Amino acid sequence: MLLRGVVLLVVVVNAHAGFSDPNFVGRRSTIVHLFEWKWPAIAQECEKFLGPRGFAGVQVSPPSEHIYHKIYHDGKTDFTWWSRYQPVSYEINSRSGGESEFKDMVQRCNKVGVRIYVDAVINHMANDNSYEFPKVPYHWWNFHAKNGKCGTDTNEIKDYSNAHQVRFCELNGLDDLDYSVPQTVEKVVGYLNKLLSYGVAGFRIDAAKHMLPSEIQNVVNKLEKTIFGTDPYIYQEVIAVNDLEPIKSTEYVSSGDVTEFKFCYEIEKLGKGTKALRDFRTLGKEWGLLDSSQALVFVDNHDNQRGHGGGGHILTFKDSAAYKKATAFTLAWNYGIARIMSSYQFTNGEHGPPCNENGDTLPPQIKNDGSCDGDWVCEHRWRQIRNMACFRNAAGLEPVSNWRADEQFDFISFSRGSNAFFALSNDKDKVIRWVPTGLSPGTYCDLISGDPTDTGCTGQTITVNDHGWAEITLHPGEDSMIALTERDKASSGGGCKWN
Repeated sequence: MLLRGVVLLVVVVNAHAGFSDPNFVGRRSTIVHLFEWKWPAIAQECEKFLGPRGFAGVQVSPPSEHIYHKIYHDGKTDFTWWSRYQPVSYEINSRSGGESEFKDMVQRCNKVGVRIYVDAVINHMANDNSYEFPKVPYHWWNFHAKNGKCGTDTNEIKDYSNAHQVRFCELNGLDDLDYSVPQTVEKVVGYLNKLLSYGVAGFRIDAAKHMLPSEIQNVVNKLEKTIFGTDPYIYQEVIAVNDLEPIKSTEYVSSGDVTEFKFCYEIEKLGKGTKALRDFRTLGKEWGLLDSSQALVFVDNHDNQRGHGGGGHILTFKDSAAYKKATAFTLAWNYGIARIMSSYQFTNGEHGPPCNENGDTLPPQIKNDGSCDGDWVCEHRWRQIRNMACFRNAAGLEPVSNWRADEQFDFISFSRGSNAFFALSNDKDKVIRWVPTGLSPGTYCDLISGDPTDTGCTGQTITVNDHGWAEITLHPGEDSMIALTERDKASSGGGCKWN
């Protein structure tokens, strides 16, 4: 019995190692969620911006065929964002584009070193009282409600403290799939394997909390290798924001990584300055979060920025100064796999992406300064965020060292080994400090305020002396940060690019 237990442990550890590998190219290390972008626009963004800037991957919206749900707001027709999360088949035919455009996008992004992760909606189908989806095909016997598995009078979740209801009843009336039916597993695995054959590097499992961990493990174990010869990266949406919930994030780590929603609440305090910066020295597992090797972290996502799915005290692009600080720290810190959000403007929590009157999504327009127009926010193009993706690449796996905090000012600084240095102030006054940077002597370009050029830096420069120390000045405001990397010295040229 002891030997069998050891063998099982080895199998589980190896499985987790495989499905937790994001398949990044080289030292690239940041995923961006291009929420609701069309496939041709994503391909172009990979080639012109994400690839050259060193981004590691793109999470794309669900590519499967879905409903089109209209709402009327401010005298015009809009199409809800959540329509994408109500699939009617596994055909690649969404408002982001068709199958040929999807395949072309994946190939073009892979070619420039940017991996594609698909938001996979496999817990449920659309809210359809017929329980018939002939294009899959699914019939009534593929669903928990029709098989009598739920137990509530409406077949919907009524008590979120009841783990059985959360996993076997319907979320907002969505037709909940029954994974005890072999055909259900077969169809889901077939859909995901088709996407892998196109070059996809992994999947975000939507609503994973509403599935048994064993069901996800069964699907994951049947997946084929990626075209790179590796296991696909799996990260599972488990909204667990307090210890009182009956379903724990740790239940899912054997199938891959898990979204760490608690991180959103903690990083909001850093961005808004409601918690002293010196207290963030141990941010991670010591705070009750997942182990770094199991966590996908983010400041916000498409759900909670609208007050849904773990919403509450979080930051969004609408509080840009605090948001930039929180995102910069997230990318500077050595915790988890980092994903950043790229949004569009909304005033109503149901708003779909910018579109014409027919519901056709309008692609982002890039302005001369590199920012987006046409109601697209494009946080990933903000200077303070795009350059921190370069910082994270340069920092690599180096640990946090040279930590400095201040009792007089709300200020911290630290290095990532000898590769990179970061400083942040939330103080209302100007902060001037001599600090150890861990870097070699030289003149560096601060990536928060600018880019290195052939002759210097478009932002401020910082001189590191022969002992690795530098005098830094941080002014109050959204740019009250400094980010230096060993590779981005002044006059190194080319901007913060990554081959």
